[in-house]
Amino acid sequence: MTYDPIRGAENHIRGDLAGIEPYEPIVPLEALSERSGVPVERLIKLDGNENPYGCSPRVPRALADYSFYHIYPDPLHSELQEPLEEYVGVGQKHIVVGSGSDELIDLVLRVFLEPGDKTINCVPTFGMYPFSTAVCGGKTVTVPRDDAYEVDVAAVKSAIDERTKVVFIASPNNPTGNATLPNIILELVDTGVVVVVDEAYYEFSGQTFAPLVPTYPNLIVLRSFSKWAGLGGLRAGYGILPFNIAELVRRIKMPYNVNIAAMIAIRESLADIDYLQDRVKAIVAERERLSAMLKEQGVLLPLPSEANFILCRVARGNAREIKQGLDKKGIFIRYFDTPLLRNMLRISVGKPEHTDALVEALAKLEGG
Repeated sequence: MTYDPIRGAENHIRGDLAGIEPYEPIVPLEALSERSGVPVERLIKLDGNENPYGCSPRVPRALADYSFYHIYPDPLHSELQEPLEEYVGVGQKHIVVGSGSDELIDLVLRVFLEPGDKTINCVPTFGMYPFSTAVCGGKTVTVPRDDAYEVDVAAVKSAIDERTKVVFIASPNNPTGNATLPNIILELVDTGVVVVVDEAYYEFSGQTFAPLVPTYPNLIVLRSFSKWAGLGGLRAGYGILPFNIAELVRRIKMPYNVNIAAMIAIRESLADIDYLQDRVKAIVAERERLSAMLKEQGVLLPLPSEANFILCRVARGNAREIKQGLDKKGIFIRYFDTPLLRNMLRISVGKPEHTDALVEALAKLEGG
């Protein structure tokens, strides 16, 4: 290769990075306020699957009382291992803490992917799987879910070849809200390919595959504190992995991958389980109330959900126009218009007053 001094470092950029599509993140509150003209304190943010009740009150108190932010955090997250073991019900040798489950997706792929290796992505689902696959030099094989958004096991098995290393299954799935049946996961595990079950919304469904991890050497479960514990802004998650894989992930991760604020927040959250589970119950109850009110109104047709959000088909009107109309009122939801999510909206579950404001706004939009 001839060196071009004008282009400099561009000569050395990985060629496969040119086509990577960036992950589309959630827009921050300040930007939403500026866009809508509605003050931040009056915004109703139902687009990020965040916990509307926030974190445990123990978290801000502990963060305020901490005096050693100038000291590097424990790279092994030692004080979190025992409470996580108690919460998960799996030995701490299987548990690795990460800066959100996003980091753990990346670390798992670094362990298994060589350039050109493949992952299988069951769409529609979470966008980080193909993004991280591409960043790690792999290729994503897309397998559509069926009409009910269930995993098409036969199609997944047909897509597996000698370069396939990882199958990603989000359960409950984002953005569709449905959980994957245990027999489907076990059938995929039987293929010998690594199966990563992303349980970011586990607390809202109650279904987990974590207890099976010590039994199956190719099963990995990922979880997050962003949703149920309200720690989205602090980036806190963990993985439950076979022992040898957990050891390897610890070896390749950045030494101080979880900052001290996130570690304190995780510790305090695990010490306040009853409070947080009460908030989860409130969200689940409000999910059912929101679904019932939307069905009665008839503008949107909600799909069944086991998460903290509801995916809706648009029965009357246009999804893009509905979203734009709600934006102007300071109510923010997610809009989709891809082949498998044509003219659909995803609504995060908020507080009862958020539900009431949303349904009222939908009625006003329809009435002109």
